[in-house]
Amino acid sequence: MSKRFTNDINIRNKRAGFEFELLDKYIAGLVLMGSEIKSIKEGKVNLQDGYCYFNQGELFVKGINISPYTQGSHYNHEAARERKLLLKRSELRKLETKVEEKGLTLVPTRLFINDRGYAKLEIALARGKKLHDKRDSIKERDLKRELSKIKY
Repeated sequence: MSKRFTNDINIRNKRAGFEFELLDKYIAGLVLMGSEIKSIKEGKVNLQDGYCYFNQGELFVKGINISPYTQGSHYNHEAARERKLLLKRSELRKLETKVEEKGLTLVPTRLFINDRGYAKLEIALARGKKLHDKRDSIKERDLKRELSKIKY
């Protein structure tokens, strides 16, 4: 087995923490094609515009851009296709009721490869932030930065 790919992939959606108030996190499996997992192991993923939605009781993620594999042939995958997420049925039902009744949304926050070599997507139940909440986040971040400068 070649060592071209690494299992220490940890791709984060930094914008999700700024745009949304993250309430609860879940780890879901992804249904992928072979060329997609190879691109993920190369780190060619963009989670910025991703969102999750329910369709007939199943959870899908859309807007995640996994670049086509460079050595892929005509069997290569489409970069921005929707992908099915794998969660336990009880978790799916709980999430679906929360999303429907409270006006919450599901946002991908992190994509990683677990110790068994499977790609996992961390999704968060989130509520959109208002402008003043974003200002508070910026103020808090600047305060932490100033305190860390003083300590050193």
